Amino acid sequence: MPFFHEFVPERLRPWIYLLFAFLFQLSGGVYFSLTQHMMGATSLMREDIQMIAMFGVVGVNMPFPFLFRYKLRFTNRQLLINAALVIAVCNVLALYVRWVPLLCLISYVAGYFKLCGTFECFSNIRLWISPRQDFGVFLPTIYIIILMAMPASNWTAQQLAIACGSWQAMHWLMAAVMAFIALVVYICTRPWRFMKPLPLVSLDWLGCFLWSALMLEVIWLATYGEYYNWWDSPTWCAVLIAFPVTLAVTLHRMTSIRHPYLEAHLWHHKRLLPILGMFFVAEVMNATPHVMQNALTGGILHWGFTTTSQLYLFEWIGYVAGCAFTILWHRPLHQKYTRLLTAGFAALLLSQIIMYLQVSPMLPIERLWLPTVLRTFGYAIFFATMTLYLKDLIPFPAFFMALTLSGFVRNGVAESICSGLYGFGLRRQIADTLSRAVQHDMSSILLVSIKQMYGSICLIALAVLLLMLLYDVQPVRSTMQKMPHMKVLARMVKRQVVRNRRQ
Repeated sequence: MPFFHEFVPERLRPWIYLLFAFLFQLSGGVYFSLTQHMMGATSLMREDIQMIAMFGVVGVNMPFPFLFRYKLRFTNRQLLINAALVIAVCNVLALYVRWVPLLCLISYVAGYFKLCGTFECFSNIRLWISPRQDFGVFLPTIYIIILMAMPASNWTAQQLAIACGSWQAMHWLMAAVMAFIALVVYICTRPWRFMKPLPLVSLDWLGCFLWSALMLEVIWLATYGEYYNWWDSPTWCAVLIAFPVTLAVTLHRMTSIRHPYLEAHLWHHKRLLPILGMFFVAEVMNATPHVMQNALTGGILHWGFTTTSQLYLFEWIGYVAGCAFTILWHRPLHQKYTRLLTAGFAALLLSQIIMYLQVSPMLPIERLWLPTVLRTFGYAIFFATMTLYLKDLIPFPAFFMALTLSGFVRNGVAESICSGLYGFGLRRQIADTLSRAVQHDMSSILLVSIKQMYGSICLIALAVLLLMLLYDVQPVRSTMQKMPHMKVLARMVKRQVVRNRRQ
């Protein structure tokens, strides 16, 4: 890491960047866990806050095709300082802005630079994590940091809101943390390049905007569908009609320019759609706590944050165990992808079955420890293994475009659709129970409806698991491509830019 000044100990340098990556992952524009606090302190609806937060989630997913171009244009010092300062400014602006469209833009920008900062940190310690440049070790290792940061961010935001009596405390903390990162980078590093800067040409900024708009339209439909009563609202129908128009314009641009945001040849890989489908299935199974478990713990058991915060510890255990198991499976054991995915999905299914069996009005918190560990364990396996499978399938120059495609499913669309469908299904189930004139109070009806929803999910997941058991592919770990050296990648990108200019 030659960009550090000599007074920084060499052994400490990669740990500094690992800490920075974790802190970048804690940041955001608006935080999901503060929804209740923000609703009480502002005039924003729940759907507004969720949509603002989802803008940030989409923003995290969009820089992937541009990341190496940024790295070949700017220095490490410039990238980290700019990313940290932009996120700090976004956190401060989110405290005072109340216009929802502007808040959405702030959240999107914060998410965009969040990934830029995280990537810059990880790209500089990749050889420290895996000296052999092995993706089978590198990707699961960084996913430990990424997955652990999600519950850590929620826990920190909630604790600060309770301790300080204001939802704004998390924003001030992250603004201070980002300013601290910028200061440390400014003091401890120097401008350093391994090659001449490559200009930012042949980048499809309009394509990035169109793909973002496409994903956000789907998320808007799922988020506001229940509020606008679906088909009965002209506003909801107008967005629904706009979706195919945006899709047509986006696909036309993808196939008509020389350097689109996402290359059309990505769709020619025969296993790409099954991979995206498996990402969607994993998100469907992982989204149950957002609706059903929260309805159980809040609407029936009346647990507060002090009680439910215990589950964050077990989420961390599950994430670490799942990523570590993935490394063990792929490297020392050299086993097939499908067997590991089957084991991960079985863990997800088992967590849903346990929840179905123990839903009751006298449920102790200890009964949720095991299903929480199993759910996060299986999700971590899916998250890491499907990305490794995608890496084997797609050549490295197009790998980050493929990550964007998978992120469309994994980071925004699937979560919003699942939360919307689960909420809609739970309300329909409650209405159906009430229409039968069953002599129960509302808590009992809600309890029965949650149990029925869990039962339906278990049946669907069981059918998917049987299909996975019937499907098998040959192991490809022995042929997995290595991470290319940065200078090799720079030459590849430079040749592509020169080729585009000549055309």
